Amino acid sequence: MIDIKEIVEEQVISLAKNISLAAITAPKARGVDNLEIRIAYGKELEKLSEKLQELHKTTGQEFLLRDSNNVLQSQAVILVGSKVKILGLDCGYCGFNSCKEKEENAPLAPCFFNSNDLGIAIGSMCSKIADHRIDSRVMFSVGLAARELSLLPECPTVLAIVLSVSNKSVFFDRVVNK
Repeated sequence: MIDIKEIVEEQVISLAKNISLAAITAPKARGVDNLEIRIAYGKELEKLSEKLQELHKTTGQEFLLRDSNNVLQSQAVILVGSKVKILGLDCGYCGFNSCKEKEENAPLAPCFFNSNDLGIAIGSMCSKIADHRIDSRVMFSVGLAARELSLLPECPTVLAIVLSVSNKSVFFDRVVNK
């Protein structure tokens, strides 16, 4: 007989792998995939949490402590980042008249479509998460911690989806522990 409480972490990690496939199949501008995806669990969650605590000490922003606690209350975090690559569409959404002008003046600024593709992938993944009834939260703060730790070194823009299975969602009554 299996006690379901003993396999929660294993199953959440397994589902995180499955959920990540949705980011791969999500539509991307011009069919170009600039995304990087990683799954953090175990000791990696502690590192993300510690980095959030460091960022809190530096900035004084209380929500970083709250998010640090949420990471520790979770079984896995899916990290999704976007590389910065122009797509040659000369659309002007970045504020420059052409991709060439953007590259000359702001080479590290994301192309609009890099960020848009990241958002579409996150939405697609969240849809799959809902299908599995896993508690989750998209957190830019955890993405920032991952970026600071160079977990996705080619990606200046990183978002995180924090996954938790528990009796009550750890993301529902989110308060900062002082």
